[in-house]
Amino acid sequence: MTSRRPFLLLAAGLLATSLAAPALAGQTHVAVAANFTEAAKEIADAFQRKTGHRAVLSFGSSGQLYAQITRAAPFQILLSADTERPRMAVEEGFAVAESRFTYAIGRLVLWSRDADLVKGEETLRAGSFAKLAIANPAAAPYGGAALETLTALGLGDALRPRIVQGNSIAQAFQFIDTGNAELGFIALSQLAGKEGGSRWLVPQTLHAPIRQDAVLLKTGASNEAATAFMAFLRGGEARAIIERYGYAVDMGS
Repeated sequence: MTSRRPFLLLAAGLLATSLAAPALAGQTHVAVAANFTEAAKEIADAFQRKTGHRAVLSFGSSGQLYAQITRAAPFQILLSADTERPRMAVEEGFAVAESRFTYAIGRLVLWSRDADLVKGEETLRAGSFAKLAIANPAAAPYGGAALETLTALGLGDALRPRIVQGNSIAQAFQFIDTGNAELGFIALSQLAGKEGGSRWLVPQTLHAPIRQDAVLLKTGASNEAATAFMAFLRGGEARAIIERYGYAVDMGS
């Protein structure tokens, strides 16, 4: 009996450890709209700490990501920058209908690295710049909101020749950050923690609300990590991160 005691203690210890540990960790592949890049990274880290599951993130414009989904890309969740692509994913048979919800409401901002350039809509009216960066409105909702803003201000035709388009909101940001465009429309979340420059938070009355929907794809319906990530995204910890990056959250979703 004495010789067996160390073995029994070891077995008891292993059992206690297995009971205390989370279920066998898995992973899920998440397609993420480019404007949500930094927030998504922080949420994925918090998700892994809490559940043990890993969220593998891929970034791009909502249009690009949806096109990949229709061509059988190995995504299990879509975090879009609009409501249209998740709705299409459901209607076209790629997603689970009851899983769709608004995870964030974005804000559009006019930004320049020049601390003296952006002073509000009067900067656009004065036109003392050569290039205005926006995201491709056909693929990126923030680009569509930028065009709506210019139209609402009566500046769409006047400024159209000066517009340079990025494939995504991330590329539009790069154009401005590298000086290839003096200013441009980007997501407020992209300026989180960034000092310097000048900015104008675009009034939401100048464009349609930028509601960003998440949806569970059918490829992830039986994946424990995917369903756990969707649940985590609805929870208080994720919502706090989302709000810290300058988004609003829809408490009714």
